[in-house]
Amino acid sequence: METGIFLFGAVEMDDAGAGPPRPTDRRYDQKQMWYAAERMLDMGVVTEESGFDIFWLTEHHFQYEGYEVIPNAVLFGAVLAERTETLRIGALFNIVPQWNPLRFAEDFATMHNLSGGRGVLGVGRGTVPREAQTLGSMIGSHDNPDKAEADRINREVFDETMDVILAAFENESFSYHGRHFTYPPPGIPDRGGTVQKLTLVPRPLYPFDTWQAITSPPTLEYVPRRGWGGVFWLKHHRFTAQWWDRFAELYEEEHREPLEPGRKRMLVLNVRVEDTHEQAWDASRPGHDEFWKFLGPYGWSRGYMGEDGRPSPPGLIPTLEQSVEQKTWVIGTAEEVAEGVSFYADVLGGLEHLTLFPHFPGDTYDQAAEQIQRLGEEVLPLL
Repeated sequence: METGIFLFGAVEMDDAGAGPPRPTDRRYDQKQMWYAAERMLDMGVVTEESGFDIFWLTEHHFQYEGYEVIPNAVLFGAVLAERTETLRIGALFNIVPQWNPLRFAEDFATMHNLSGGRGVLGVGRGTVPREAQTLGSMIGSHDNPDKAEADRINREVFDETMDVILAAFENESFSYHGRHFTYPPPGIPDRGGTVQKLTLVPRPLYPFDTWQAITSPPTLEYVPRRGWGGVFWLKHHRFTAQWWDRFAELYEEEHREPLEPGRKRMLVLNVRVEDTHEQAWDASRPGHDEFWKFLGPYGWSRGYMGEDGRPSPPGLIPTLEQSVEQKTWVIGTAEEVAEGVSFYADVLGGLEHLTLFPHFPGDTYDQAAEQIQRLGEEVLPLL
């Protein structure tokens, strides 16, 4: 089983938890945010030393609130690659609609080649209107009133962006003509003629995996048909199992190839390991509540199951008790965390890709390092 660690890259907070301050009332200075970025490099090294295979970052912008302060996971990954030897490096996710497709393709290929083929291509559409609209894209979320139209446009742009990136990666020279992008633009003069095709320099010298989050029915239909891996996070275990199996059905329909158990599907679990069950609950609650205070308004809890057995309405702010019951958070002793992972291995018919999220908002980076080490030393051997 391939195992990974996923961290947001948050500022250390001494007042995390339910209640005030509101997320938008937080404001951290540049020194505090840069400290978090530097410590994230340390966490990547700890991840490799603790026996994990992949370190996952994320891309976010303008977050003075301090929740996610690394805007360029590709650039950061290139530096981390210099400090590690075997660790694979990716992002959950690079928000490709916020990039020029060819600039992103160049940057990822550069990082991937410099690392000797350790880059992993995680791609997403985005969740935060503040970021998307500032950087030339659109996105729909629970607190975005024009979300339906924004979501439609975002899906179109994402699809074309990925077409451009993969065309540039897979061909010695290429051209692309879509609704949103045309490469090369017509009529560019070049030494007596006009440019008809482009060549990406560099292109990836090594193979790479592509992953996208499975967050909605349209995405569940889209990702397996593209042949990429699907990432499952923050869903009630029954919903996860249903979508997990449906992903395999759609993949087989499109590619005429059955998926072996767990193949091309990644499970992400929020975890905390402590010496006792009670200590794990006490340590998890502030960060859990801060996590949902931050992300609940964007509709992230729509994967939770309501009392009627249907998805919870957008905007739910769950309690820790609800999250543990839904099995999106697995906390306790090393044995309890291992049992929680084994539960999913049974329900899903096997796990081939497992990613653990052990650093909750408010935790220090010393706590993050301890969690990664304990997961590697105490939990992984039990799996």
